[in-house]
Amino acid sequence: MSETQARDAGELSRSLGQVRVVSLDEAAGRAVIEYRCGMHMCHSGGVAQGGFVTGWIDAAMAHATMAATGFDMIPMTLEIKVSFFQPAAPGLVTAEAWIERRGRSTVFVEGLLRNADGDVLAKATSTIRLVPRAKFG
Repeated sequence: MSETQARDAGELSRSLGQVRVVSLDEAAGRAVIEYRCGMHMCHSGGVAQGGFVTGWIDAAMAHATMAATGFDMIPMTLEIKVSFFQPAAPGLVTAEAWIERRGRSTVFVEGLLRNADGDVLAKATSTIRLVPRAKFG
């Protein structure tokens, strides 16, 4: 990864409010990441904008995929579907993701977002194309 790519990844993580990567399990293709939802991410009534919710789960799904490929592949989201169950409010949220099925160039991933009480706020599924990191320099 180039210095520019690393810097951009750090900026993206900060923009999403990433607190920490709780766990990465290469063997299981799983990831857990904590985020802090701030009021600047919310609209009416202190509800997190859906794009942030989607971004938190999408980032966890990407991390699960990268971990499972030894960080040799770049995950490119081909399709994502999110179901929103409850609003996300300011505070700590946790995104969890896991690989459901993996082929040579395509991965099917699932994920969810929980609040600090453990309530499931949203669930997602994604189809991800694997692209060798070497193609990006």
